[in-house]
Amino acid sequence: MLTSDPQARPVRPTAPMQPARAAAPAGARNSASALFAQPLAPILTAVGVAGLIVVSILFARSAGLVSALWGAGGLAVAVWLRSGRGVAYDLCFGGLMTAGVLAAEFLVGNPPALSLMFTAANMIEIVAAVVLVRRFAPDANLSTVEGAARFLLSAGVVAPLPAAAFAALMLQVMTGADPAPAFQTWWFGHALGMAVVGGFGLALTPRRLAMFARPWRMVEAAGLFAVLGALCVLTFSTLNLPITFTLLPFLLLIAARLRVLGATAALMVVAITAVGGSMMGNGPYALRFEPAQAAMMAQLLVLFGYLPIMLVAVLLDERDALAERARAGQRRAELASEAKSRLLANVAHEIKSPVGGIIGIGQLWTSGQLGPVSPTQAEMAEMLVKTARQVESLSHDLLDVARAESGAVRVELRPTDVRGLLEDVRRALVLRPEAAGVEIEIEAEGESLVALADSQRLNQIVANLGSNAVKYGGTGGKVRLHARRAGGVVRIEVIDQGPGLSPEKQAQLFEPFNRLGLERSSVEGHGIGLALAKRLTELQGGTIGVRSTVGEGSAFWVEMPAA
Repeated sequence: MLTSDPQARPVRPTAPMQPARAAAPAGARNSASALFAQPLAPILTAVGVAGLIVVSILFARSAGLVSALWGAGGLAVAVWLRSGRGVAYDLCFGGLMTAGVLAAEFLVGNPPALSLMFTAANMIEIVAAVVLVRRFAPDANLSTVEGAARFLLSAGVVAPLPAAAFAALMLQVMTGADPAPAFQTWWFGHALGMAVVGGFGLALTPRRLAMFARPWRMVEAAGLFAVLGALCVLTFSTLNLPITFTLLPFLLLIAARLRVLGATAALMVVAITAVGGSMMGNGPYALRFEPAQAAMMAQLLVLFGYLPIMLVAVLLDERDALAERARAGQRRAELASEAKSRLLANVAHEIKSPVGGIIGIGQLWTSGQLGPVSPTQAEMAEMLVKTARQVESLSHDLLDVARAESGAVRVELRPTDVRGLLEDVRRALVLRPEAAGVEIEIEAEGESLVALADSQRLNQIVANLGSNAVKYGGTGGKVRLHARRAGGVVRIEVIDQGPGLSPEKQAQLFEPFNRLGLERSSVEGHGIGLALAKRLTELQGGTIGVRSTVGEGSAFWVEMPAA
């Protein structure tokens, strides 16, 4: 990990590691790509780890520097976390990784002592990353900002620390090297590898790959990465152009268009060109710093300047997932509502026929056409007819609700005289038994009270509101039907002097079958009227609402476009 004379002693490069994939629970492992589920995955990973180590060390020796890129550990962690778990599996996988790292150390000519030390340091880091991610980010699939942050903190920040301290201390003992630069280079390089290379490994899922199956998306990705590659070459090559600022907006564009998979791949390209170019003496930092310091500056540039782009991409991905979930939930709700409307319509139809027969029989019984009727029988027959008519009314309301929710209700909008409509409603209300002792009056302000509405449906709406005012608010002895012109609308209000409604009850008023706790009261009702009134009002392009204060009565209002 230190700068050294390659002829004097072997150099052990540090490198960014690939981030650890959270130990996938059963469900997560099932969604992983088939590549990670293959039985040969551990063996192939060990071979890949050895190859990456050889390339990294040889590259460092050719430059005479400590290696600032180290993808081997990240590869091991990513595959380990995605391919399986269990004591036996972990022992076998860890053993294969140890063999791969040790073999690579010997292949590049490191002496046995250094080979064993670097192997131990790498395995400390790999095992720490796996354990931490399994503990603190078990679903680190980069699909949520919280999951991505937990992964970066666990695998990218914390896991390299003990390995860096161990390697720096051992290098000081074995070679006399300064431990501070060794610790710093190891930590920064491996944190970069965990975040960038590992992030790409976690983002490489079948769902994200599917977005590139479309030809136009592949062309777009190829074009974006071609431009990114050109910018990286111009910035970190022998041209030494001070244009590192141009990469940030372009990385943001890639994150917005290609989401997490594209952003992590772009960060890999930037990390390799930035750190690699600086190690070879190129790029904007090579003019002001020694090669080792220039490489460290490039690491810091990627870590703190460009890596937040990954969180931006994760945030966009999370937003997309939430939006898709919301659309699916809306669709399920719509299907459930359609099924409910069909059920209501079917039930209402099934109720109407037998109820009509019951009413007919009750009327025949009451009139004596079925034979002599005693006073008790006459009373019972009247109760029978009254109850049956209530059920019949309920069936009609159910049909109306079902038709309104399914869009089967057709409204014919035409100029409607509101003053005359209110008079019709008043005449009907005074005939209701519960209106006895209640004064019902009309207040119509102005002459141009003509609304653009379906007169039959508007009458039904105001009648429902008036019926409720008489039943629930008639204790005040007075109900007013008030109408006035308010700008481009005609506002109709049904005002009572009853007990009023609390804000909590007002929020539940227009829910179907909700009687606000009056189910056991003597007041008849089914909790459908207001829900139906709201739907019929909306079908006509109007609005409906209520204002009420406990103890001061209620005012239900409807606004319709003025004709």
